[in-house]
Amino acid sequence: MPASDDRVSPPLDVASSARRLIGPADPPPFEILNADGRAPLLLVCDHASNVIPEAMGDLGLAQAMLHRHIAYDIGAGELTRRLSARLDAPAVLAGYSRLLIDVNRQPGAPESILAESDGVPIPGNSALSDADQQARAEAFHWPYHHAIETVFAHLRRRGPEPLLFSVHTFTPSLGGRDRLWDVGVLWNRDPRLAVPLLDLLRRHPIAVGDNEPYSGREIAYTLNLHAGSAGLANAAVEVRQDHCESAEELGRWTDMLGDALSAIVGMSQLHRVEQF
Repeated sequence: MPASDDRVSPPLDVASSARRLIGPADPPPFEILNADGRAPLLLVCDHASNVIPEAMGDLGLAQAMLHRHIAYDIGAGELTRRLSARLDAPAVLAGYSRLLIDVNRQPGAPESILAESDGVPIPGNSALSDADQQARAEAFHWPYHHAIETVFAHLRRRGPEPLLFSVHTFTPSLGGRDRLWDVGVLWNRDPRLAVPLLDLLRRHPIAVGDNEPYSGREIAYTLNLHAGSAGLANAAVEVRQDHCESAEELGRWTDMLGDALSAIVGMSQLHRVEQF
């Protein structure tokens, strides 16, 4: 289904508030790379950016907090860019911090706009009205998802049926607990992309998690909205953030994931509609 066109239009005051959140000097709410890439694969990156628009005053946080994992998936944006170039695949990247609104959550869900993240209070997210939250969805969430839908529809019209692959990274320690996987593959009901990806990654001397450190059966809003509901093959990857801190490491993971995805994209049985 379309990500935005079937929604009820927001009240005029909400739409007006949304327009005021992004100023003329601020970046757009999404970035599209390689829109005419030839691969039947769309890469998306929900948490690519740590940017807060000027009008929102860094949500009352010190600048140092915006460089932590609470604000974005460190290294995920650059990894997505490299994979897009390597695979000749289009990509859509979210333009703003997950602290404003998490585009991988349903608007209105408790996890959509957090008042606290990993023990850090977010002053600018406290006591938001329903209209405030709707304005954030209109400004940051829905434009990103509409961009995904637009690019994905272009790939579908061109054929064959495309795959959807979401790129994330995860912090090595959360809530005082170490997370020892090097990479995780997240998937919900459709195993077509995830199972061969798990197999190919496990041929390397790395610790590979199946629905770790998060489960795609619990957190898969973007995948479900754009691919799962349409019966198109999809999965997400989570790379540990300490593997994304240098150009050398990013190159290594681009090679590993790029080789695996190149092989998977060539599997003709994945490029068809199936419901699970």
